[in-house]
Amino acid sequence: MTETVKCPSADLCGGCSYQGVPYELQLKNKEGEVRGYLKNSGFSPDILTGIKPCPVIAGYRNKMEYTFGNEQKGGELRLGMHRKKSFISVTDGSCCQIVPEDFNTLVRMTLDFCLERGYVQYSKKFHTGLLRNLILRRGMRTGELLVNIVTSSETAFDEEGFLSMVMGAPLSSTVCGVLHTVNDDPSDAVNVQDMRILWGRDWYMEEIMGLKFKVGAFSFFQTNVDAAERLYRDALDLIPGIEGKTVYDLYCGTGTISQAMALKAKMVYGVEIVEEAVIAARENAALNGLDNCRFVADDVQNALSGLPEPPDVIVVDPPRSGIMPKALSQILSYKVPQILYISCNPKTMAENLRAAVLSGYRPSGVTAYDNFPFTRHTECVCLLEHTSIGK
Repeated sequence: MTETVKCPSADLCGGCSYQGVPYELQLKNKEGEVRGYLKNSGFSPDILTGIKPCPVIAGYRNKMEYTFGNEQKGGELRLGMHRKKSFISVTDGSCCQIVPEDFNTLVRMTLDFCLERGYVQYSKKFHTGLLRNLILRRGMRTGELLVNIVTSSETAFDEEGFLSMVMGAPLSSTVCGVLHTVNDDPSDAVNVQDMRILWGRDWYMEEIMGLKFKVGAFSFFQTNVDAAERLYRDALDLIPGIEGKTVYDLYCGTGTISQAMALKAKMVYGVEIVEEAVIAARENAALNGLDNCRFVADDVQNALSGLPEPPDVIVVDPPRSGIMPKALSQILSYKVPQILYISCNPKTMAENLRAAVLSGYRPSGVTAYDNFPFTRHTECVCLLEHTSIGK
């Protein structure tokens, strides 16, 4: 059994639950969890064909949002992740195993930079202080790196010095942009009041499924590109003869799989409630020269009635909460021959599959994917076929 070296921050950091656990055991535990969810929803656990290991188990994460704080009240400034079961305490994030080493380098250098200047972290209780977050994003296929420091506007931040520090850092990536975001919102989320480009641009380029994607500073994109590409290719292989068909891609995000299907399908309609994601999807479709996909910014339940033609195939990739009952009822009412279900939460997927069976569908099998080693997250793919097929 493969041994793994435990991260020095594993006992404190709230990020990775499986630190120090041999990878084969991680896979076994995740596969068992998925089988349990399927069994609880009335399916035979054997419907799960197994779990596919991640192509790369270290340094795979292309985005991290670090927080400034301290481990104990009045303690030394830290830059890293929230401690387990704590919204206040922050533990060191400079030794993370699931990010590129350039991220760890910039965490250490940014912390030293801020300590030298005597900057103080933002207080969630009193809403005072300067330092809030460091957001790092990397194009894993292009090597482009986007660096974004987030502060309040309470006091001046040395933008020129920070830029000089980043550009002089010993990195293997190519820095494509250095940003300073100002956030005075009292909530913990990064809300942008102002964003200044200190150098370069506020986006990076990524490549997946043979397509190019422009990813903005705050745009959603798949966190593990290699694993996502493998899952998408496997999923699309389950849909026979997509050529000449009309496809609905529901909960499409920034339209990665929509555009991959558009390379063969007659027309793809992507629906996503997050308007920023839809704007990015449209831009990237144009970038890739695709004119046979349309993207709608709306809730799935509302959008379905407004689409101009019925689907031949439906693809769903819902959030962790799964598909809500009314939306699921509408989706199932089309009675298309195949529904491809991609899930980031096996529990809610199993519940949705049970409802699909009651509407005349049968799952041809479920495959689990470990796209996020050392964490408890598991992705799944299932092809639902209508029972009228072959009759």
